[in-house]
Amino acid sequence: FAAGGPTDVVARSFAESAGKGLGQPVVVDNKPGANAIIAAQAVATSPADGYTLLFGATNHSMIPALYGNRVKFDAVKSFKPICTLAIAPTVLVVGPSMQTKTLADFLTQAKAKPRSLTYATAGLGSSGHFYSEQFARLTGISLTHIPYKGAAPAVTDLMSGQVDASFATLGSVLPHILSGKLQALAISSPQRSAQLPLVPTFEESGVKGYSADAWYGVLAPEGLPLPVQKLLEQEAQSFGKSAQQADKLRALGMVPQVVCGERFANQVARDAAIYTEIARDLNLKAD
Repeated sequence: FAAGGPTDVVARSFAESAGKGLGQPVVVDNKPGANAIIAAQAVATSPADGYTLLFGATNHSMIPALYGNRVKFDAVKSFKPICTLAIAPTVLVVGPSMQTKTLADFLTQAKAKPRSLTYATAGLGSSGHFYSEQFARLTGISLTHIPYKGAAPAVTDLMSGQVDASFATLGSVLPHILSGKLQALAISSPQRSAQLPLVPTFEESGVKGYSADAWYGVLAPEGLPLPVQKLLEQEAQSFGKSAQQADKLRALGMVPQVVCGERFANQVARDAAIYTEIARDLNLKAD
């Protein structure tokens, strides 16, 4: 990812923390482009010695769905997931074009007139696109997708009433929710957000099993020696226990969450399978 974005901010915070714990500098090398494929390929083809790591996000699990065998690595098998460090909950927000205040009202409208409601995303095959279609499948509704070239123009048109809704990461819409320009209907986190205590979770609102939290975490090339893996896991755990780092994450609309080893690996594989099925059904392919 490019410098300055949420993934980069978390990566640099972890690099600083791990550098102190390991007693040597940890350098962040931004390799943006091609939906994170450039960075992932660079790490997948590096020695599995713990000196070259990938700081990735949920869209790593979307690479198989969008590119299939057109990339030179396997997003699941070519990597050893170390730990997640944070998650960014997805929140369903509606703009002034809708007068609804609850998720139940939103679903009632969507079911009454299939495909009449529109939702904005940062583009075809973006995390918001997958999260939206995942929600539609789970609730039995049909929505109309309006893709944009990035999250910023999508949110702008949502606030002006050009589109009805968006499944967005909390950090990208939190200021607009707090200012009253957008209405939050539900959030995907297991518990209510401390920043939005009045907004119910999807689970509370009756949508069971909807998981759309974007994770941010560390992966290594497959074949990483176990002692090195455990050492890196210790650094992730130390990062997760830091109150200072937790405050920094919450300011970005994220929640500290350290999930390591097999649990993280299972999540990457499970997400990849879900997104691949959705992409196949929608005939989604990236150029």
